[in-house]
Amino acid sequence: MREILPRLLWIGNARDARDLNQVLDLGITAVIDLAREEPPISYPREIVYCRLPLIDGDENQTVVLQTALTTVARFISADLPTLVACSAGMSRSPAIVAGALSLVHDFPFSEALQQVAAAGPCDVAPGLWNEIQQLLEKTEPGS
Repeated sequence: MREILPRLLWIGNARDARDLNQVLDLGITAVIDLAREEPPISYPREIVYCRLPLIDGDENQTVVLQTALTTVARFISADLPTLVACSAGMSRSPAIVAGALSLVHDFPFSEALQQVAAAGPCDVAPGLWNEIQQLLEKTEPGS
């Protein structure tokens, strides 16, 4: 699991998301599960669990992709300790976290992804990159 914002935002893989002891020990109170190919996770009632299944290609439902971005952005803005996880923690979760940081801090998606990549390896699928970039361009003021 990689900490992106101190005590506030982490990126992980499916195994990290299933490690309930680690999730609770870190003080994580919300988990965004993006892994379409993994089964849902059962958490205690006090954990907010959002399953928003995405793929690494360019065929995601726009509303699901947009919900993932805005939910993570809202949790960051509300200082809600959040884990964003996908199967390997290398494409979908870094891309969604970068997109959410771009929304919260109003800077380009590419810069946000560089910030996320500084915390560990990333391999964002080009189709997903393009989908997020196009969606973020539509949400910019004046667009």
